Amino acid sequence: MQRMLIGGVAALLMACGGLLVWQSMANQPSLIPAPPPPTVLSDKLPEAAGDAPAFGPAPPTPPEAPKASREEMRFNRYDRNRDELVSRLEMMGSRTKAFKALDADGNNLLTFEEWAAATGQRFASADGNKDLLLTRKEFVRTRPKAPPKQGCRC
Repeated sequence: MQRMLIGGVAALLMACGGLLVWQSMANQPSLIPAPPPPTVLSDKLPEAAGDAPAFGPAPPTPPEAPKASREEMRFNRYDRNRDELVSRLEMMGSRTKAFKALDADGNNLLTFEEWAAATGQRFASADGNKDLLLTRKEFVRTRPKAPPKQGCRC
């Protein structure tokens, strides 16, 4: 009990001492010089000469970028490092729907057999020159088959 009382008194003395130091620092003149007075600028905007034209020439029109085809956009999505080649790692990097389709047993783990059965065949069949890289023309062959359109259910 006596230690708690001594600790409380010590904390109170330290707080009072800090308050006194803080107040003495507040009463001292500032060591930071005052900023110089602002320069007075004219409130008027500059005016053009009397013979200046009212309007300048029209800005140049930007060149039109050619619209990428659907296959080019798909290729660019897979070509992460923009070297105009799609490696197997780039192709498989962002294909979550394809992953779920390949996961035959639904355990969110692909065995080598599950993966190699579908993906390896598609990549190998598309890689015409067997260099383990797909060019744009080869990549077109990896496009998934479009689902059949349903007829009208009238």
